[in-house]
Amino acid sequence: MTKPNANLCYEDLPPPYEVAVAGYLMEASGKSQEDGRIQIAFKAKRENIEALLPEPPREGSLLLTPPTPFRPTTPLNIVIQIVGSRGDVQPFVALGSRLQKDGHRVRIATHGTFKDFVQQAKLEFFSIGGDPEDLMSFMVKNPGIIPKMTTILSDEIGRKRKMIATMLNGCWHSCIDPDLESGHPFVADAIIANPPSFAHIHCAQALSVPLHIMFTMPWSPTRAFPHPLANIHSSGTDPALSNYLSYSMVELLTWTGLANIINAWRVKTLNIEELSPRTATGLMETLKVPHTYCWSPALIPRPYDWASHIDICGFFFREEPHYVPSAEIHNFLSGKPAPVYIGFGSIVMEDPVSMTKLIRDALNQLGIRAIVSRGWSNLGQGCADPNILFIDDCPHEWLFKHVAAVVHHGGAGTTASGLLHGRPTAIVPFFGDQPFWAQMVAAAGAGPSPINHKALTSRELTEAIKFCLMPSARNAAAKIANQMRTENGVSAAAQSFYRHIPWQRLQCDFLPGEKASWSISAGKGSAKISHKAMVILVQHKLLDTKKLKPYHTNEIRITKNYTDPLSATSAVLLGTMTDFTKGFGILATDPIHGVFQMSSSMVKGTLVQTPTALADGLRNVPRLYGDQPASAALIDGWKDGITEAGKFFYTGFAEGLTGIVTKPYREAKSDGAAGFAKGLAKGSVELFSKPGAAMFGLLAYPAMGIYKSLKKLRLNPTEARIVEAQMLVGDYMLLKAPATSGEASIVVSKYKELE
Repeated sequence: MTKPNANLCYEDLPPPYEVAVAGYLMEASGKSQEDGRIQIAFKAKRENIEALLPEPPREGSLLLTPPTPFRPTTPLNIVIQIVGSRGDVQPFVALGSRLQKDGHRVRIATHGTFKDFVQQAKLEFFSIGGDPEDLMSFMVKNPGIIPKMTTILSDEIGRKRKMIATMLNGCWHSCIDPDLESGHPFVADAIIANPPSFAHIHCAQALSVPLHIMFTMPWSPTRAFPHPLANIHSSGTDPALSNYLSYSMVELLTWTGLANIINAWRVKTLNIEELSPRTATGLMETLKVPHTYCWSPALIPRPYDWASHIDICGFFFREEPHYVPSAEIHNFLSGKPAPVYIGFGSIVMEDPVSMTKLIRDALNQLGIRAIVSRGWSNLGQGCADPNILFIDDCPHEWLFKHVAAVVHHGGAGTTASGLLHGRPTAIVPFFGDQPFWAQMVAAAGAGPSPINHKALTSRELTEAIKFCLMPSARNAAAKIANQMRTENGVSAAAQSFYRHIPWQRLQCDFLPGEKASWSISAGKGSAKISHKAMVILVQHKLLDTKKLKPYHTNEIRITKNYTDPLSATSAVLLGTMTDFTKGFGILATDPIHGVFQMSSSMVKGTLVQTPTALADGLRNVPRLYGDQPASAALIDGWKDGITEAGKFFYTGFAEGLTGIVTKPYREAKSDGAAGFAKGLAKGSVELFSKPGAAMFGLLAYPAMGIYKSLKKLRLNPTEARIVEAQMLVGDYMLLKAPATSGEASIVVSKYKELE
């Protein structure tokens, strides 16, 4: 076993990657395994718990694109955040080019390694930091979300967590910083991201802009198949239920490892409150954040239980680049029969020499030729064989037209390109979505069963290639290719993005062709206005800039999920004491800030958070036995707090007192004597929990409302930074397109109507 590094700080280590959830109806547990995968166990405690699943949507299977293509009405500043290898970045370069043709300003935010690749496509580039080669090497050693114990005990995990913190900051700056080369100011109007970028929902919350997730691997709960990173063992549960719940367990384990990094960044950089793993888990489903999955339904049909905010668009393909092969490549491909392609792209292997020998042995045994990509592992060192040509980077769009079959690691882009050209595909998966694609290709008959890279031998590779050269595999691949050629994944993804943008909320009320950036009040009315409209009003001395407020296109409100009074108050008290201790810790170096943090944490904890946790925890007691209580209303100011307190004080006491009679009656109607006993037990519990929640709510909700109102009185540093960036963007846009006299007349006239 690797010895711990003596210089490793405790805070560099993640929390234990193991969770257990016990409820009235079932138990679930998840823990990391030595190979980095996630083992999830479900055990039913009651019958018919499949009723826990939400009802499937009734709209039926959605088309890949709306019947009538939607054209955007307002140019947007769009940032696309991607963490991963070149195979992850390349599809979004194609999407970015498509969006740019529609008149949007598109910024690709990814690792610095891909700067030239992005800029060659004439797209704006922003580096978020992080080393993709280092990430790929780490993922080969740790193929799941959860790192192996040997990695945790080394100093490598600390370095990776620092890299994640760097990329979180990089993603935020990609939303508000000027272009580093041109100096042109930028503020994101919308965010497109892949899930491993992690920063997406938090940046969208801080900016109050729309977010759209696009990915090659299923990340939305479904009954159709489990999460690709989950290894499920269930007892007494329906497979569909286990599949569905596996997504929550993987997400919960992910947050267990990253919560402290993300929360520290949320508080210090974004000035927004922390999230608990329980609140964060399922957040994307709760908020109905649009998702678009970039695969072809020819390979994986759309699950019937996905709602309308989840689309499948087809694979992303860029336009085939102009490529002239070297004489060496041209001569090799001109030989007969056509060679097999073998390549592992961005995978960084520990022993590339052994892999090279393994490939050569398999090819010699079959007596066939192959063109092999050296990749990031630099395969081919010391190998001289006339039947093998080792090459550097070569466009798959061109190369795969000239080979008989493809063998690779299972990246989504390489898988798609091989199938588009009707090439049977053998996949040796290493991590991430690669096992998922390997299983899907094998299920379609277009390739053999996946071979774990650790179990790969020359014999295994020989059998896999032999399968790909069979007529049945060629026919299956050709069938998939025929349907894929009728699809346009990039255009369909752009349409999906447009379909979920709130165009009406986004437009200026005075100049509809402009994007609204500010909110103003006049007389008894209000309006959302663009930079251009704002400048016109200021120039005509109708508007004082001090009265400007940033306009929130898509405000994201995240409420904490308190499931019961005990855990709720424990969590709040722990958080309060943690904040108090942090303040105490900096007294010596920064006494003013330390005293302020200590006092504010105690006041907020005792007067706002603790009574709110008790009220919501008691309110949610029925969840413990499977019932669904009404959720508290969103509180955004003191008026909301008083309204909710008064309303719930009445309903809480009324329902608590009458429930002792109505609960047994209702349960007895469906389950007889057993139901009567169950209803009596529920009514007895709620006789105390609901009036208790009502009493604590009478204190908690007005206090929360006052707290929210006070927060609105001044901008925090992040909000001030956004306002500053918006002002710069407005000046830049007006230099490019100054207001005309006609626009000025329209704006002044509409403002006076508003007054």
